[in-house]
Amino acid sequence: MSYLYFPGCSLRSTGRPYEESILAVFRKLNIPLKELDDWNCCGATAYVSIDENRAFTLAARNLAIAERMQNNGNAGEDLMAPCSACYLVLEKTQHYMKTDEGVNTEVTAALRRGGFDYKGTTKVRHPLDILVNDIGIERIAKAVVRPMKGMKVACYYGCQVVRPFETFDHAAYPTTMDRLVTALGATAIDWPMKARCCGGSLTGTIQEAGLRLNRALLKEAEKRGANIILTCCPLCQHNLECYQKRINRRFGESIHIPVAYFTQFIGLALGIPRKELGIQRLFIPLKFADPPTKEAHAHA
Repeated sequence: MSYLYFPGCSLRSTGRPYEESILAVFRKLNIPLKELDDWNCCGATAYVSIDENRAFTLAARNLAIAERMQNNGNAGEDLMAPCSACYLVLEKTQHYMKTDEGVNTEVTAALRRGGFDYKGTTKVRHPLDILVNDIGIERIAKAVVRPMKGMKVACYYGCQVVRPFETFDHAAYPTTMDRLVTALGATAIDWPMKARCCGGSLTGTIQEAGLRLNRALLKEAEKRGANIILTCCPLCQHNLECYQKRINRRFGESIHIPVAYFTQFIGLALGIPRKELGIQRLFIPLKFADPPTKEAHAHA
C-alpha cells in the first residue's frame, strides 16, 4: 500500500507543520509516499475568478502527472492531497472535466500542448480518508504508545473537505477525525460547528466578518469543554490560531486554545518526537505534557 503525494503550496510554506506531521505519521505506519513529479500550484486562488478554465488546467496538469506516474510503474497508487483547498480543487477539476464538454475540450487541448494525454483515471484522496478507510482505525489504535487520555478535542473539518462532493464523509456532520481521536484514547467532543466555514480569506479582506466567524467557532469549542482544536486545513489552522489575540481585543474575550493539525495529534500518540511533528512551529504552544507510554502505565 503506497500513495502518490501532492504537497501543494501551503504545506511548503505556512502549513509546513502539517506536512512534517503527515510525513512522520506515514513513516511510522510504514506507508510509502511518492511525491508528485514537478507538481505545480493547484490554482486555488483568486485566479479562478479571472479565468476558470486556465485554473482548471493548472489543477489538471497535476492530475495528468499523477496518471503518467501511475502508468509508469505506480499503478493503483491514488493521489493524496492533504490541503483542503488542493483536495477540493482537484476533485472539482475532475468533476467538471467529466461533466462539462466545454471545459473538457479546452483543458484537454491545453494539456496536450504540454505533452499530456489525460484520461481521467487518477483518484484523489484525503489523508483522513486513507487513514480511516485504507489503513484502518484498528491498526492505528494498535500503534498507539502514548494514549491521549484526558484530552477533550474539538475536531474541526472546515467546509472544503466534505462539501460539495461528500466522497468519504458526511457533508454536515463528518466523523472520520472524531473516530481517529477516539482510537488515540482522547475524547472527541460533540459540537455542531465542525464543518462550518472559518471565514477563509475574509480575515484578509473583510476582517470584521472573518473575525466573527472565527470567534463563533472558538467560543463554541471552549463552551463544549475542548482543550484543543484539531483541523485538517492550513487556512483554517491559521485563522483559528493566529487571530485569537485580535478577537480577544475586538470582542473583549479571553480565548486561548491551541489549534493543531490532526496528524500532529496522531503523531504524539504514536510516540513521534515533537520536533518531527512541527509542534514547535505552533503560535499557541501545546503546553500539556506528553502522556505516559503504555509501558509506564503497566509499571505504575
